Amino acid sequence: MLIRLGFDIQFEIPSPVVMIAVYHVHPSRRADLREPDEPRITPPVALQEYEDSFRNVCTRFVAPAGRLQLYNSTLIEDSGEPDPVNLAARQLPVEDLPPEVLRYLLASRYCEVDRLLDVAAQLFGHTEPGWARVQAICDWVQANVTFGYPFASPTKTALDVYADHKGVCRDFQHLAITFCRCLNIPARYATGYMGDIGVPFVPPMDFSAWFEVYLGDRWWTFDARNNKPRIGRVLMATGRDAADVAITTSFGTTWLTNFTVVSDEVIEGKPATAL
Repeated sequence: MLIRLGFDIQFEIPSPVVMIAVYHVHPSRRADLREPDEPRITPPVALQEYEDSFRNVCTRFVAPAGRLQLYNSTLIEDSGEPDPVNLAARQLPVEDLPPEVLRYLLASRYCEVDRLLDVAAQLFGHTEPGWARVQAICDWVQANVTFGYPFASPTKTALDVYADHKGVCRDFQHLAITFCRCLNIPARYATGYMGDIGVPFVPPMDFSAWFEVYLGDRWWTFDARNNKPRIGRVLMATGRDAADVAITTSFGTTWLTNFTVVSDEVIEGKPATAL
């Protein structure tokens, strides 16, 4: 399966500002690219690319005053298979976890592990450790949190979501991640492309959030918002929570004026979505 990926993000900027963009396909998917993954910026600016501590590709630049456009279009090959499921994947004792995953047990900006420990134990302490426990967490979050774009807030944390039971996709993931960490399951936030392949079309298209847990000897994908395996998920970045993987971070004032994202299966005879 081939998937057309792309975005067109535009800002109005009152005065020059430093920005960091995390807009590349994740290095783990580079081998699947069938066209260059080369985001462009208008007007042209000097770029500095680097890899952060989570192995995400980041780009730093100084945006001039005026209109700024970030855009890209690329093609990636995908298996067409839904997210893998392994009901036998087991939870490792903390003392047996690889050192590099231990930070995903700790509290972070949007995931207050220390404040939800008792809640997690009450809700999920009786469940079977491993895959079944993570699935129980996803089931509870999806059943008890109402999705809606009006509920979005850049300051909303997992504790806030638990208190008011409302949020957008990132809030579903933050609450599920926090519950997992409370129960000693390493969990990290993930963001990327996920279109409507295999499901009814639900506009508008956006970058999506999900999360990954470390069970057995690898990371596995879970999604507390959709709560079922999906086709065509393309990773861009992972981190402790959304603060680590923002598509753009501005060190000054910027006003978003356009945000368009494309993630469409390429079907012969069907026109491609225009950016």
